[in-house]
Amino acid sequence: MNWSLVISILLNCLRPALAVLGEDCPDLADADNLSQTQLLDRLTHGCRYDRLERPITYSETGQRLPVDVYMRAYVYFMQNLEAHDLQFKIYALLQLRYLDPRLNFRNVSPKRKQPILGEQTLRDTLWMPHIFLANERDSSILGLTEKDILTSISPDGTVIVSNRIKASLYCWLNLKKFPFDEQHCSTILESWMYNTSELVLHWEQKRPITFDSGLHLTEFVIQRSWFNETVINADLSDLRHGAFAGNYSSLSFTVHLTRVVGFYLMDYFLPSMLIVAISWVSFWLQADQAPPRITLGTSTLLTFITLASAQGKTLPKVSYIKVSEVWFLGCTIFIFGSMVEFAFVNTIWRRKNSVPVKKLNSKHILKSTLSPTLLRRKNHARSRSFSGLALQKCGDGSSLGGASYNNYLTVNLPITTIKEGQVLGQSTSNRKLDVNFVESAFGTMGPARSSGALSSVTTQSQQSLNNNLLESGRAGGGAGLEANQEEIDFSGWTTLTPQEIAMWIDSRARFVFPVAFLVFNLFFWTFVYVI
Repeated sequence: MNWSLVISILLNCLRPALAVLGEDCPDLADADNLSQTQLLDRLTHGCRYDRLERPITYSETGQRLPVDVYMRAYVYFMQNLEAHDLQFKIYALLQLRYLDPRLNFRNVSPKRKQPILGEQTLRDTLWMPHIFLANERDSSILGLTEKDILTSISPDGTVIVSNRIKASLYCWLNLKKFPFDEQHCSTILESWMYNTSELVLHWEQKRPITFDSGLHLTEFVIQRSWFNETVINADLSDLRHGAFAGNYSSLSFTVHLTRVVGFYLMDYFLPSMLIVAISWVSFWLQADQAPPRITLGTSTLLTFITLASAQGKTLPKVSYIKVSEVWFLGCTIFIFGSMVEFAFVNTIWRRKNSVPVKKLNSKHILKSTLSPTLLRRKNHARSRSFSGLALQKCGDGSSLGGASYNNYLTVNLPITTIKEGQVLGQSTSNRKLDVNFVESAFGTMGPARSSGALSSVTTQSQQSLNNNLLESGRAGGGAGLEANQEEIDFSGWTTLTPQEIAMWIDSRARFVFPVAFLVFNLFFWTFVYVI
C-alpha cells in the first residue's frame, strides 16, 4: 500500500476543517484598526473566553486566588419605614468592580486609552458575579425601554458594572419607645454561587456609601451610616445559597434612623393632654348634676380612645408594651378616675344623714365618709350603754313604784361624767341639780313614772348611789365609765352634711388630679429622653 498517497488524501480532506478552525478563533494582531464591537467580539470569542467560568488568577507560588469584587452604593432616595410590613424601600446605584485578565487589550491594542462602554448587551456577554440582596422582599433594575445598566471595560481588563435598582428590604423594628424610637436598617449583599474560596466581596476604599445631599425623609432623620464586611457560614439548613454549604462573603451597610416626633406631639400627645384636662371640668359642676358630668366623662373617654386607635393602626401587633401604650393607659386612668370621682361624690350627695367628723382634715373626713354607717352604729351603741346603765342602777335602788321598765335614754348632747370624788363631796344644791337633770331626762316617761323615779332618787342616800355606781362599774368591767369617757371624746366632733362633704371632695380633686397628672408627665418624659 502506498502510504504517501493515503497521507496526502487525508491532508487534503482536513485542510478545509483547519481553515474553518482558524476562522473561528480570529486574530488580535491588528486590533488597533478594529472597531470596539469587532474588538469585543474577538476578545469574547468562544476560543478565548467562557462567560460561565470566573476569571482565574494565580499567586506567585502558583496558588489559585479568588476573585476580588469591590462594591460601592449611592443611595438617592429612601421611602419611610412601613411599620406594619417591617420593610423600607431604597432607590440606589450599585456599582461593582473586578479584574478579568481575559479582557485585557492593552497589549493587543496599545493605542486605545479609553475604556470600552456598553449597556446590557455588553453585560450579557461577560462573566458576572452573582450577588443578591439577602434581606430583600422585592427588587428590580430600573429603566424605561431598557434596563439602566452601564458596563465599562478598561484596557487592563477591569470591569465596572453599574445598576440602578429599586428594592424593598426587610427591617426588624424595635417599637418599645415608639414614637420616640430609633431604628437601624441594614442592606445586606451576599455572594450567591461562589464561596470565599472562589469570590470575596469588599467595599471600595474611598466613599463606599454615599447618600444624595437632597435626600430627606418625612418621618425619620438619617443620623449616620456604617458598613461592614463579614463571612456567612451556610449549612444544609440554610437554603438561601442554593443548599450549598460553605462560607460566603457578605457586605452590609446600616442606616441609623431617628423618628421625628413633631407630628405625634401635635396630633396625639398635646390633644390627649387637653382631653384629660377637659375631663376635670366636671369637678366644677355640682355633684347632683349627673347628666352633664356623665356626658362629659364618657365623651372625653371615647374621644381619647378614638384618637389613640388612629395612631396604632399603622403599627404591627407586638407582644411587648410600647411607650405610646403607657401614655394611653395613664391618660385613660385619669379620665376614668374623674368618672369614678363623680360616682363617689354623687353617692355621698344623695345621703340623708349628716356625718360626724373628729377633725376637719382629709384623713378624718375621708375616714368618716367611707364608713358612716359603722360610725353611727358605734355612736348609738355607746349612747345605749350609758343610758341603760344609769336606768338599771336607778331601778335597783328604787323599784320605780314596784315595777320594772325597759326604758332607754339616748343622749346626743354632751354628758357630764359623774366621778366618784365629785359625788361624795357634792352639796345639797348640787344634788338637787342632779335630780333636776334626771327629771328632765325622764320627762317623756309620764307623770306617774317620773314622780316615782324622782322620789326614789331623792330618797336614796348618796352612799348607796355611789356604791351602786361602783358595783356596776366593777360588774361591767368599767364599761359604763369607758363609755362615758368615749362620749366626751365624741362630743368634740363636727357634723358635716353630705353636700358639704361632696363639695369638699370636688374641691380637693381640682388640685389632686392636675398635680398627679404633672407627676405622671414628669416620670414619662424623663423615661423617654433620659433613660
